[in-house]
Amino acid sequence: MTTAIRHSFARHLPRLDRYAMGLSGLCAVHCLASALLVALASTAGGMLLNPIFHEVGLTIAIGLGVVALGRGIFDHGAMVPAVTGSLGLGIMAGAMQLPHGDGGETAWTLVGVGILALGHHLNRRAAH
Repeated sequence: MTTAIRHSFARHLPRLDRYAMGLSGLCAVHCLASALLVALASTAGGMLLNPIFHEVGLTIAIGLGVVALGRGIFDHGAMVPAVTGSLGLGIMAGAMQLPHGDGGETAWTLVGVGILALGHHLNRRAAH
């Protein structure tokens, strides 16, 4: 990795919590929009409820969480943000195991997203 690439990557590290909180918000919008679309039009809702959306989204959330929350542990030493974020990710992963369409998956995913966003928020606060 060249010095320029490393410098560019290092410049974005402090922003990862904001990016992750934005992703949490997009996840919440996706969950709510999917539920509404299922109610309005089962064809469009079925496309948005495709498991690949959930699998890719969770993979991105885990990646951002490991980097941003892990960086926080090394930068400020506070474990609470990482533990909180990990709990949220675990709830989100567990929600993927629930049946689609009965509302339980959506509800638990939103709980997990909220807890994950709280972890990133705590991480940002601990850094300042």
